[in-house]
Amino acid sequence: MRSVPGAGPGASSGAEASTINRVRRVLAIKPFRRLWGVTYLCSVADWLNILALTGLATKLTDNYFAQNFAFVGVVLTGLAPGLLFAPVGGLLADRFDRRKVMVVADLLRCGFLLSIAIVSAPWWLLAGNFLVGCASSMWIPSKEAAVPNLLRRPDQVETANQLGMVMTYGLAVITAAGANAVITGVNTTFHLFPGDPSLNIAKLVVIITGLLYLASAILIATRIPELSLRNVHATPEQKVKQADEEKLGIGAMIADGFRFIRSTPLVRGLLVGAFGAFVAGGAVIGSAKPYSSSLLAGDSAFSLLVLAVFLGLATGMVFAPKLARRLPHDRLFGLSIVAAAISLAFVALSPHLTISLIAVVLVGVCAGTAFLTGVTIIGSRVEDAIRGRINAIYQLMMKLVLFGTTVTVPLLVGAVHRHTITVWGNPLTIDGTRPVMLGGAAIALVAGLFAYRQMDDKRTEPILADLRNALRRTPRRVNGYLIAVEGTTAINTAIQAVNLAEWMRGGTRPVVVAADPALDDHRLTALVSGASLTGARAQALAAAAVRADIVERHVQPALDAGSVVVMERFVDSPLAHLSAVAGLDSDELEGLADWATGRLRPDLTILLDAAPNGAPRDKSAALNDQWRVQHLLTEMAAADPDRYVVIDADGTDAEVAERIRTALRAVFVGRLAALAPTTEKPVTLPLDTLPIETPEEPRVEAK
Repeated sequence: MRSVPGAGPGASSGAEASTINRVRRVLAIKPFRRLWGVTYLCSVADWLNILALTGLATKLTDNYFAQNFAFVGVVLTGLAPGLLFAPVGGLLADRFDRRKVMVVADLLRCGFLLSIAIVSAPWWLLAGNFLVGCASSMWIPSKEAAVPNLLRRPDQVETANQLGMVMTYGLAVITAAGANAVITGVNTTFHLFPGDPSLNIAKLVVIITGLLYLASAILIATRIPELSLRNVHATPEQKVKQADEEKLGIGAMIADGFRFIRSTPLVRGLLVGAFGAFVAGGAVIGSAKPYSSSLLAGDSAFSLLVLAVFLGLATGMVFAPKLARRLPHDRLFGLSIVAAAISLAFVALSPHLTISLIAVVLVGVCAGTAFLTGVTIIGSRVEDAIRGRINAIYQLMMKLVLFGTTVTVPLLVGAVHRHTITVWGNPLTIDGTRPVMLGGAAIALVAGLFAYRQMDDKRTEPILADLRNALRRTPRRVNGYLIAVEGTTAINTAIQAVNLAEWMRGGTRPVVVAADPALDDHRLTALVSGASLTGARAQALAAAAVRADIVERHVQPALDAGSVVVMERFVDSPLAHLSAVAGLDSDELEGLADWATGRLRPDLTILLDAAPNGAPRDKSAALNDQWRVQHLLTEMAAADPDRYVVIDADGTDAEVAERIRTALRAVFVGRLAALAPTTEKPVTLPLDTLPIETPEEPRVEAK
């Protein structure tokens, strides 16, 4: 195939938009922008809640032992509800109005935190924090399930997830830490509380946290009514219908969610792969501190390793969308987990801090890519009726696995006796951290391979070729295959395009026939006449607009789905006609065509070469135009012989069709053998016996 910059899978028109442009397009959507602001408030409150309750817990008791466990107690009581009630939150998100669920959850969180500040008892601090966690388990699945319905297109889910993670784990953390430092230190300057102010300041931080949740509830209730929307973007192969959901009880809906997971390979592979990734992550978290000591690199080694993993996570989340436009999500998810497992194995076997840091960065990059890809698949590939439950199960599994491994890993590490060996003249401490990391890597490797096998759409493109393409600077398209049939206006390219498509339907891939946009009389005539366009340049621009429309709406989606697209007069014939007949500059026309089609070019062009009707000495204007167009097309084919197949178009339609099939049999060999028909269809069909097919555009309905 020809190298086509920006024509990778997932691009709406074959062009890769920059990260800044994608972010701007998503933030231009007012409902999402408001929800993003609400996410910021709640994320700041979540992080501030941990700091505030930890500070308050140490002030409510004089017991030194209890004070040491204040942080652990706050974290565990906040984490436990997610382990116990996350499926219930997903059920509420699927059954009830998500906006109302989020408002109620925020009001409950505000009320519980205010009650903690008022009661000021250690037992109620832990109980109230547990209830706050229960409310959060209601809020998160509703928010995650509602995000795709706020966006204009399903392919914006990935960018929306990026923005959410940047807000939750970046800006919100910095804001919460800074706000807590400012509030706790303000009494030193302004002396707001006499005597021992520490308890009152701790209560003040808790109250401010509760008010942040109250502000979130008010904004959601009054400014984001779109959170109540359902089924805005249609998804293929709907598994659960909304009408049936309303008839199911709570137990039946939970059972239906797990039945959906068992019957859907995409979701089943996603959850199994995520399980392996979370096990590996828990192994790293639980053994990070003793592992840094085993490197004999001093106390700073742990800080460097933590910095490396977070740097890798951020890098993976930034570059995951770019990889996803070259490598489909269903392949990228499993491969990123496998790569993370291999990188973790290098971490476990590393004899030196430098190697460990590089490997840990790679683990973070792969983990960030896998996590963002996973939530993107849930948001864009799982139907709205069950999305809340799948999100809840995903979040539950993450918390459960990370919690379990973080608790058990120190026990496993402690069970192995330490001893020191010499590697390349350097001492190396072997303790339980390295076997634990190897075990986590093995589990992640098996889970990643299982996820890949379950989620891969079984395209004919080998995975190694797909991966090489993703890492190229200018990737080639690997999913679909575009064939253009070109010729002068005297040659009926439409008949040959339909005949070729009918013959190729004997192959393994679906075949789509696309008409020349310039020949779409209804759209082009309406556009030209409605705007009173008479000049050649104006009509060229109008034709480019129609061409851009059919490429974006029909051709590119069919290619992304892995289809073979046969299109008559794609670019070359219109370029030659406008250049030869209208006298327009060919370089300018080619630039216009590149912009209109997103630099999409055919993988193979069939040029029908026939002498125009009449003799060369005939001086009629029409005949001269045909000769000039034919000459330019012949020059194009000579300049790029690897992409062109020139066919003698003299003779009957049946004879020309047979010549095309004979030439293509020689082209479809080797890695393109899957495109060749397995059964011959020699019957030549006239144009009016077959409809021109284009993929049906998904219909967007907003309630």
